[in-house]
Amino acid sequence: MCTASFHVLLLSSILTTQVTTAMVPVSVSGSVEPNGFCHCTVNYPDLTFPVDRVEQLEMLSVSLSTTVERELTKIQEFASKLSIHEHRMQNLTFRVETMENDVASYSELDFELLKLEIRQMESLTNKMKATVADSNGIIEQLSIELKNMTLAITKLEKFDKNNVLAIRREVAALKRRLEECQETRNQTNPTQPPIVYGSCNHGLVSNISEPFVVQLNWRGFGYKAGAWGRDPAPVPPKKDLYWQAPLRDERYMDYYRQYESFDDLLLYKNPKEYQLGSGHLAQGSGMVVYKNNLYYNLFNSRNIRKVDINTNGIVLTKDIPGAAFNNRFSYSGSPWQDIDLAVDESGLWAIYATEESMGNIVISKLNETTLNVEKTWVTQQYKPAASNAFIVCGVLYVTKTVTTRQEEIFYMYDTKTNQDTKISIPFKKMMEYVHSVNYNPPDHKLYVYNNGYLINYDLNFYPKNTNL
Repeated sequence: MCTASFHVLLLSSILTTQVTTAMVPVSVSGSVEPNGFCHCTVNYPDLTFPVDRVEQLEMLSVSLSTTVERELTKIQEFASKLSIHEHRMQNLTFRVETMENDVASYSELDFELLKLEIRQMESLTNKMKATVADSNGIIEQLSIELKNMTLAITKLEKFDKNNVLAIRREVAALKRRLEECQETRNQTNPTQPPIVYGSCNHGLVSNISEPFVVQLNWRGFGYKAGAWGRDPAPVPPKKDLYWQAPLRDERYMDYYRQYESFDDLLLYKNPKEYQLGSGHLAQGSGMVVYKNNLYYNLFNSRNIRKVDINTNGIVLTKDIPGAAFNNRFSYSGSPWQDIDLAVDESGLWAIYATEESMGNIVISKLNETTLNVEKTWVTQQYKPAASNAFIVCGVLYVTKTVTTRQEEIFYMYDTKTNQDTKISIPFKKMMEYVHSVNYNPPDHKLYVYNNGYLINYDLNFYPKNTNL
């Protein structure tokens, strides 16, 4: 029995030194003959290289890596949103404190709007907390799995004595290249190029986003009418320029403010405030800022005035021939806005009506330097039936009120083709009256003054050359 045991141990030792560490016996059995000889049977697993398993692990590893990157991107996006969320919370705190000091001057609608903003922020907060918490767990789990996959692949690749795996990889890469070549060859309709902000390499407006409440105008709830926006082409050294101009008695603009960043606007921080003299007041909500100049309809006239906002100095005053004024053909719900100035990708425009057009909207392209009328178009849309209008790439879009909480773009006029079209693009609003709508080409946003609140929307467009 001792001899048999010795033989078994010796054989086991010899086998162990002759095989690789990966060739571990599955089972060992033996018997001893009467003459003392030992017979041993050793069963080894199949040593065929597990190529399929390696590839499965590699695909799983790639999938897990993609998931990790997606989760990290999600966290970065929420970090950015958190910054905006913080600004909105500070703005909301300021408004709540203001309301606490003067509760009597606010309507039920004002409180409903405030509660809506709070609910929106609570929803965003809960979503962020849940997502970030989930992401932390997912990332930790995925990191562990990725490490395990890497170790498993490293061990399995040691079996590849004949470069089987490398050959399979080369074949797969060649197959992918052939498929891409075939797709390129068969491609007949190239994809549309990405939309470039500030250009017109897109089609007509397709829809409008949900409203985003930026803040209440700095002068308070009593200033229901007014305008605000972003200069689409600020002159250096200014890198950015936001402005707002509330109206007194829904007619006169005597003060306006400018901010050199969106953060400053959100926090009522570092404003530059200017006053217009008694004989130089603006009338209506049709003002706009372009290339560091404020353009507005001069009180009690059909004149357009250009003011340098760096100095608050008058640059130029020019009349628009035939333009009706003093509330003759203003928009519905926005009194005194007889001349509505607008900016698009090509420059400065005036939207107004005349006695000759019998109140229908007239569009004039203005020279921003001289304020001369360069060309004029007369539409078939009656101006007092509209709530407001804006221009994008030479196309006039006209809005109307549907309900106290909904507007609609219902009419458009293309100055390039001289054609008008009835359309329907509904969008929500926070309060009843839309007093001004300013389009900004560099960010494709609408800057809307809605019963004293500064609101903005994102515009979406059809691809270029799309036929509606």
